[in-house]
Amino acid sequence: MSVQGRDPAASSGVSVPVRVRPGAGRTRVGGRYEGPHGPALIVAVGAPAVDGKATEAVRKALAAALKLRPAAVVLRLGATSRDKVFTVTAADREWEARLTALRDDAA
Repeated sequence: MSVQGRDPAASSGVSVPVRVRPGAGRTRVGGRYEGPHGPALIVAVGAPAVDGKATEAVRKALAAALKLRPAAVVLRLGATSRDKVFTVTAADREWEARLTALRDDAA
């Protein structure tokens, strides 16, 4: 696949599988779910699973939990599914350790 004409940062993005729990009482990021896209980070949001509201809430919650700008987190797969894959494009890779801790060390 050619990346000609594309933003170099976008082509070096990292895939982050996420399991969404919409309609939660509060936003929470943490926990592991063995999903169809591999080990996924669980993200619970209060937004309903209607008209992309939950997806947008998850994108913002994921960015905040990883201490990134929301623009660095883009939905790649699963617009209408609870199992989603986001692409994270951030030059600073410190967020990867935070991701691992949230996904694997959550009680």
